[in-house]
Amino acid sequence: THTHMHTHKHTHLANHAHIDTYSPTNTHTHHIKHIPKNRRRNCPLINLANNTEPLHPSSISNCKILGYGYLSRGSHIHILCVHFLFPSNQAPALGTLMGVYLPCIQNIFGVILFLRMTWMVGIGGVIGSFIIVFMCCSTTMLTAISMSAIATNGVVPAGGSYYMISRSLGPEFGGAVGICFYLGTTFAGAMYILGSIELLLIYILPQAAIFKMEGLEGAEAEAAMLNNMRVYGTIVLSFMATVVFVGVKYVNKLALLFLACVILSILAVYAGVIKTAIEPPDFPVCMLGNRPLISKGFDVCAKTLESGNGTVTTKLWKIFCDTPFLNATCDEYFANNNVSFIQGIPGVMSGILKENLFGNYLEKGNLVAKIGIATVEGPDDILTNSNRYVLADITSFFTLLVGIYFPSVTGIMAGSNRSGDLRDAQKSIPIGTIMAITTTSLVYMSAVVLFGACIDGVVLRDKFGEGVNGNLVIGTLAWPSPWVIVIGSFFSTCGAGLQSLTGAPRLMQAISRDGVVPILRVFGHGKANGEPTWALLLTACICEIGILIASLDAVAPILSMFFLMCYMFVNLACALQTLLRTPNWRPRFKFYHWALSFLGMSLCLSLMFICSWFYAIVAMVIAGSIYKYIEFHGAEKEWGDGIRGISLSAARYALMRLDEGPAHTKNWRPQLLVLVSTDVEQNVEQPRLLSLTNQLKAGKGLTIVGTALAGTYLENHPQAQRAEQSLRKLMETEKVKGFCQVTISSNMRDATSHLLQASGLGGLMHNTVLVSWPRNWKQADDHQTWRDFIELVRETTAAHLALLVPKNIAAFPSNGERFSEGHIDVWWIVHDGGMLMLLPFLLRQHKVWRKCRMRIFTVAQMDDNSIQMKKDLTTFLYHLRIDAEVEVVEMHDSDISAYTYEKTLVMEQRSQILKQINLTKTEREREVQLIHDSTTPASPINPATLTPATEGGAQTPGSAQVQMTWTEKADGELAKPPGASTPEGIKDIFNMNGHLVYSNRNQSNVRRMHTALRLNGVIVKKSSEAKLVLLNMPGPPKNRAGDENYMEFLEVLTEGLNRVLLVRGGGREVITIYS
Repeated sequence: THTHMHTHKHTHLANHAHIDTYSPTNTHTHHIKHIPKNRRRNCPLINLANNTEPLHPSSISNCKILGYGYLSRGSHIHILCVHFLFPSNQAPALGTLMGVYLPCIQNIFGVILFLRMTWMVGIGGVIGSFIIVFMCCSTTMLTAISMSAIATNGVVPAGGSYYMISRSLGPEFGGAVGICFYLGTTFAGAMYILGSIELLLIYILPQAAIFKMEGLEGAEAEAAMLNNMRVYGTIVLSFMATVVFVGVKYVNKLALLFLACVILSILAVYAGVIKTAIEPPDFPVCMLGNRPLISKGFDVCAKTLESGNGTVTTKLWKIFCDTPFLNATCDEYFANNNVSFIQGIPGVMSGILKENLFGNYLEKGNLVAKIGIATVEGPDDILTNSNRYVLADITSFFTLLVGIYFPSVTGIMAGSNRSGDLRDAQKSIPIGTIMAITTTSLVYMSAVVLFGACIDGVVLRDKFGEGVNGNLVIGTLAWPSPWVIVIGSFFSTCGAGLQSLTGAPRLMQAISRDGVVPILRVFGHGKANGEPTWALLLTACICEIGILIASLDAVAPILSMFFLMCYMFVNLACALQTLLRTPNWRPRFKFYHWALSFLGMSLCLSLMFICSWFYAIVAMVIAGSIYKYIEFHGAEKEWGDGIRGISLSAARYALMRLDEGPAHTKNWRPQLLVLVSTDVEQNVEQPRLLSLTNQLKAGKGLTIVGTALAGTYLENHPQAQRAEQSLRKLMETEKVKGFCQVTISSNMRDATSHLLQASGLGGLMHNTVLVSWPRNWKQADDHQTWRDFIELVRETTAAHLALLVPKNIAAFPSNGERFSEGHIDVWWIVHDGGMLMLLPFLLRQHKVWRKCRMRIFTVAQMDDNSIQMKKDLTTFLYHLRIDAEVEVVEMHDSDISAYTYEKTLVMEQRSQILKQINLTKTEREREVQLIHDSTTPASPINPATLTPATEGGAQTPGSAQVQMTWTEKADGELAKPPGASTPEGIKDIFNMNGHLVYSNRNQSNVRRMHTALRLNGVIVKKSSEAKLVLLNMPGPPKNRAGDENYMEFLEVLTEGLNRVLLVRGGGREVITIYS
């Protein structure tokens, strides 16, 4: 490839190779001495240290890198080229003209130009057709601009458009677009084959038809024609597939020949147009009244001929009358109208353009009639002898024309698909493609105007040239002879079909080799030389579907859909990258703008729906399902794509929005921080904790699974990574969607504290901590585990986080289990912001707990009216829209009278909420105005003077300053606050933000344990059968000496219960009766 590299570098390497390079490369470099000189010169051996000239991109892409040798002497890096070790028959690198411009032109000019363009001008009028051509061409032009930007942003490997899109939009879009493009190319192959057979059977060898069409009329003739197309199409397809299978070399060699055919045909048309200006050719069309007649079946265009022995009737007369005599009864229209000649091609100067300016859409079976000729026919005459006139073969309308025409502008990707063979892809692709589109657009636009200016409308609308002796209509215009175009277009369509059949399998192979779509993996295999055999087979099968449709006019819109889809995504890719300002987006091609890409995208979308809304929806469903399929099953590929960039921008935007203020009670959902511990192997010890997390996730909030390790970050980093992996794996198996976090600190206590403080980001902060009860805390040699646990409880209280402590976590159900019946029991001892009510509701959203009923128990004391209490609680739950049975348990305990517990604010609040429900409506409406969250700090007040909260359950002591503590007197008696002469209450153990001050004297311990025992007895009696028991968790003592007693107390309280969830509120309302 590059001969300008100096040979002395090679010898330099050859002499030093065995000394310099270390192992992976020197096995190869030993061979270098034995390489013939001429082969050495062909390989650019890049020596980055002393080579000052810039590297050519293709020399990098052509050199497959064997290995970098970091040499001991000096720091050159040698990149060795494979070519001289493993010679390949590398195609010569192509320039812009041969590599991009000509292939594009060959792919863009196709069958539609020759077979349907004249008909389109006749039906749609010059103006309508010009609009169609302009729309389609501007779509491709805008797409080409976007494509050039993408193609010049980095080295494009050999996959062309598929690679460009998948690497810039991600595997999902890449796969969807790649498959759309593949289907488009395959159907294009079918369309070209159908076109070539139409040329063969109608214009070149009509007698070759297998199903004879002579003498058949209307629908029968049409069916025979379609069957011919099917049979011949299948034959041609198998022949072409064989050619492609045997040797692509031949296809590429023939490409230039086919291209020459196309260019000659187009030049012939232009030559013909110039000739019509000088002397118009003689193509008479025989008209009966204003109806053109099919020229087969009669010789002279007249009713009667004057001969020596009088007037004789012609063949035409015999067709329309019952006998060849002058007194015969004839067709009424034939009798009333004259037979006349008109010139089929009046020529450029004739001014026929005026007549052809506007559209003339026809229904199927309508007459192709000439405007402006006098005709005599009754208003309700029925059409007789219809098979003698030129009729419209399909119903036409504007959108149909768009669908049929669009395939003739596709093919703009041909250059970028060959990006592997180009000398300088980044320069050639934009210039070549845009030049090709400009050329073809000019040809198409001029063709529309010239056809309208040269040919009579009757001939233009005559799709198969039946009125002009069965000539190809565009052929009648050509100079020197119609055959130039017929033969030229036949070869060019065959060539284009071959091109499609070679291109499509390669695209399919690229997609399957990427491993993006698992189903398609088999199509990646091919012959030893890399020819995609399986993909070719698939392509042939899909092509056969197109051929069985058999009508060129029906296949074209299908193809348009897929191509439009592909172009739409190219534009989207460019627009996205530009708008998101991806740092990696720095194309060499500077003349692009996101507005142009968006315009291109919207044009593609609108053209899709203009062509056919039905096909458009089908194509989108196909693309969408491929997208979803890749998203679920596709290989995990990270290509740094633009979609990832969108998610990033969106996430950032949403986080900024979230941060704006504290969330309202209605929006409260448990954002869990799950603390798990890991063993020596960094495996999670309590996997059930994650099952419980999943079951609580009906709240759809955030989940962070965290674990703490002791040590230093530098030394324990590998363990941290292992722990993170095992967390990830467990989260996948338990289907917990969230994030995991591992913190390392000098001791577990600090590490856990860091997790608590540093997890979350902005508005996505956790508000609930889920941690399992430290089991075997009594047997543990070190007291550290349960001391850490109590510290954690204290920290969550300080941070106003809710705390959930499942006890006996191993007994909790896995996600696969289903409870067919049972109860979830809530023991509502104090109101702590409604967590107790919300959790069972969330659990019951999950399949595991769905069938369980919810029961709420509350404890009444001597001064409580238990009947009223039950009524109030039922009303409260009704307003909360939670279904539950309510039960009030009475505990008249005389044996704990040694203590007078203080009735706390929290206690008062519970009664208050229940009273609140009974307010009158007007009062309640006033209360709604008062609701505001307890995040506002309260000032420290003497607990006894606190007035009961009257805010419908929205106000809880939110700040740490409102501490309900008991103070100890010298003799260990608890001080009675003035005015707190209420009867004893066991509920005050459960004071939410209050802390028990456990005294160390045994007697008080015993008594408190007695309370726990009594309460435990009641709970066990009522709830021993329950599937889950939820309890308020009392706060830990202020003075740390009582920590062990606190643990004991909780143990006694929950004795004999299978599954317990201890709940501690976070000091704010989490549930509200207001919508």
